[in-house]
Amino acid sequence: MTRFISEALSKHDRSGFVSGNEKIDLYFRNTVSQDVKRRYAACYVLVERENSRIAGFYTLSSSSIRLTEIPAELAKKLPRYPTVPAVLIGWLGRDANFRGQDIGARLLYDAILRVATSPIGAHAIFVDAIDEAAEEFYRKHQFVPFGSRPRTLFLPVVTALQLVSGQ
Repeated sequence: MTRFISEALSKHDRSGFVSGNEKIDLYFRNTVSQDVKRRYAACYVLVERENSRIAGFYTLSSSSIRLTEIPAELAKKLPRYPTVPAVLIGWLGRDANFRGQDIGARLLYDAILRVATSPIGAHAIFVDAIDEAAEEFYRKHQFVPFGSRPRTLFLPVVTALQLVSGQ
C-alpha cells in the first residue's frame, strides 16, 4: 500500500498547511474553497493515508493558449485554430514538513495523469511559476517557457505522458 492518496479537496483540515510561501499558504487555507465552489478550479490534495495529513495540493482549470505563443516548431504541427486547448495548473504547493520527499513531483505527475486521462481534450498543460524556484522545478520536468510571458511555461500532454510513464 502506498503512503499517500490523491483525492479531491473536501473537508480536509487545511489550517496547519505551511509551504513556506505565504501567497500559496493563504490561497490554500482561505481561497481555494471559493474557487472550487465557483467552478473556477478543481483542487486535489495528496494526503497521508495513516493520519489524513495534507502533504500538498494543486489546482486545475481549463484554459487556452494563443497559437502564436507556442514555439514555431510545435505550432506548425497543430491545426490553424487561433487558440490551443490547455489546462492550467494554477497553484501547486507542498507542505514544508514533507520537504525532500519528492511531493512536488508526485503532485505534478498526478496532475498530468488527471489531465491526460480526462475525456476533455487538451493539447497542453501550462503553469505560471510563482517564483524562480518554481520556474526551475517546472523546467526540470521538461516544461518550456513561452517567449512573451515571463515565468509561464507549458508542456504538450503527449510529452507529459511520456514523462510520467518513464518515471
